[in-house]
Amino acid sequence: MAEFYVSPAGDDAAPGTAARPFATLDRARRAVAGTGGVVHLRAGTHRLTAPLRLTEADSGVVYQAFGHGTDAAEEVVISGGREVTGWRERDGVLLADVGDLVTRHLTADGRRVERAGVNGLPGQVRRTDTGYVTDAPLDWVNNAGVEFVHRGVYPWTEARLAVAALARDGDSTAITMAQPAFGWSLEVYRSEWEGSRTVGPDAPTRVEGDPSFLAEPGAFALDRSRPGHHVLHLLPHPGEPVRSIVAPELEVLVHATGARDVAFRGLVFADTTWLRPGGDRGFLHYHANGCYDGGAIGKVVVGEGAWLTVPEEHVQVPAAVRLDGVTGARFEHCRFTRLGATALGVTGGADVEVRGCDFDDLAASAVSVVGARDVLVEDNLVRRVGLDHAGSPGVALLDTVRCTVAHNEVRDVPHNGIAAGPGRGTRLLRNLVTGSMGALADGGGVYVSGPQGDDADSGALIAGNVVEDTRTPYNFGLYTDYGAAWVVVEGNVVARADNTAVLHVSPPLEHVAYRGNFFDADPVGADAVPAGVAYEGNATITDPGELAAATSAVRARAGLLTARRGG
Repeated sequence: MAEFYVSPAGDDAAPGTAARPFATLDRARRAVAGTGGVVHLRAGTHRLTAPLRLTEADSGVVYQAFGHGTDAAEEVVISGGREVTGWRERDGVLLADVGDLVTRHLTADGRRVERAGVNGLPGQVRRTDTGYVTDAPLDWVNNAGVEFVHRGVYPWTEARLAVAALARDGDSTAITMAQPAFGWSLEVYRSEWEGSRTVGPDAPTRVEGDPSFLAEPGAFALDRSRPGHHVLHLLPHPGEPVRSIVAPELEVLVHATGARDVAFRGLVFADTTWLRPGGDRGFLHYHANGCYDGGAIGKVVVGEGAWLTVPEEHVQVPAAVRLDGVTGARFEHCRFTRLGATALGVTGGADVEVRGCDFDDLAASAVSVVGARDVLVEDNLVRRVGLDHAGSPGVALLDTVRCTVAHNEVRDVPHNGIAAGPGRGTRLLRNLVTGSMGALADGGGVYVSGPQGDDADSGALIAGNVVEDTRTPYNFGLYTDYGAAWVVVEGNVVARADNTAVLHVSPPLEHVAYRGNFFDADPVGADAVPAGVAYEGNATITDPGELAAATSAVRARAGLLTARRGG
C-alpha cells in the first residue's frame, strides 16, 4: 500500500516520504491517485488556495492525521482561510488592508468572530417597490456590504437581502435593495391568515456588515467602499490581545465527485465563507436548507381562508465538504468548525458513514443528505449550528433511502434538531436533542414531514430519542408534519417543550403510529386522535422526578456512544 506524507513545512518537489513530505494536499492527491494508498497529514494548518477535488481516479484513498488512532495523533487543520497581518489601531478598533478580499466571516485565535450588526432600522420605516424608506438619517460607510436579516417572515424562515444603495434626503433615507433578490422576496413570501394578508418581508429585524455598527467587542466588519482596497475592522475584547486572525476565503474545502471508497480520519475542517447571501440573489430561505433561486412559486392552502406561497423549486445551502455521487465514503473522528455554510453535504451516491465527529460554530447545518442511499450518521456531537442561517437543522435528510441518524447529541440549535423530509426507510434512533428551536418557531427537536414510504416495511422509524428543552413558543418536541405518512414514533421521551407533539396537521397524517412514548404533557390532539393516527400505550407523566425514573432506561441508551473531550 502506497503511503505519502504532507506537511505545512514540506516541499512539493520532495518525494513525499515521512522524512521529506510534500507541502500541499493536491500534490499528495496526485501522487497517491490510483494506488489505493494513504496520505498522512502532519501537524499544523494546511491552508488551501483552492478546493481539494476528488474524482473517480482518486478512489480508494485514505486521508488521515498522522498517528490517527494512537495517543500520538497529531492535530491537523485543513483551512480555507488566510492569515491577516499588518494590523493598525484607531480608536480601539483594529484595521487591516486586505486588497480585494471578500468574506462574510472571520476567526480570531481559533474562535468565530460575529459580524457587526444592529437590531432593525431607526425611525419610521416603510417598504417601497425597490426597498425601504426611513425618516431617520443613515450614514453607512459600506453600503455594498450591508445585509438585511428578516427573521420570521414565516415563523420558520430567516431571509437575508443585500443593500444596493443608500440615498439621503434631508433627515430621511431611501434604501435601494439588490435585485433580483428583493423582487423575488415580494413573490416568495405571500400569505393570508385570519383575514390578514402579507406580501414580502417587512422591515429587517437586524442589519449587518457596516463598520459603523461596531459597538460590541468581539465583532468585525469589512469595508468594501473602495474597490480593490478593502479594509477589515475588528473590535477586540478589552484586555484580550489577539494573536492570530484568519479571514476565510474559500467556500469549499473538499469536493468529491463520483469517487469511491475514500476516507477522512482525525482531521479538522475549518475557516470557510459563503458569499451568496450578500449578493444580488440573496438568501430567500424557505424551510430547512432550501432557498429560492428563481423558478415557479406555488400556493399551499393550510386552512379555510388561510394560504401561503412556497417555492416549487429550490436549491440547498452548499457545504464546505461536498460529496456528489460518491459511494463508500467514511468520515471518522473529524471536526468541522468555523464554516460559513453547511459543514458536510452528501448529494446522491450511497454507503456513506459519518462517525464520531464533532460539529460546532457553523453558519448552517452540520450534515445535509439529499437524494442519497444507505447513509449512516452516528455518534456525532452537533452544537452551535445555524449561526447565520437560523432555519438550518442540525442534521437534515431529504429524498433519502434507508438513511439512519443514530446516537447523536444535538444541542443549542436555532430550529429543528434533526429534520427528515420525504424519503423511504428513514431511521432516527436513540438521539439526544436538547436546546432546539432557539430562534425560530414551528419546528421541533425531531421533525419529520411528507411521505416516508409506501407501506409499513418501507416507512420511517423514530425510536428511542430523548428530546428536552425545546425553546421558543409554538414548537413540538416530536413533530410529524405536512402529510407525514408511514411513520412509527415509538419509545421516545419528550420533556420541557412548548408542546410535546401534534397529531392534527395539514395535510393530515396518514399511517402514523405513536406507541409507547413518554411525555410530560399530552400531545396536541391526543384527546381527539385523527383517523390517520394510531395513538397507543403512550404515557404522560407530569412530575419531573417520576418521568426521569420511568425513562431512565431510554435515557441511558440515547445520545453519544463515545465521550467527547470538553463535550
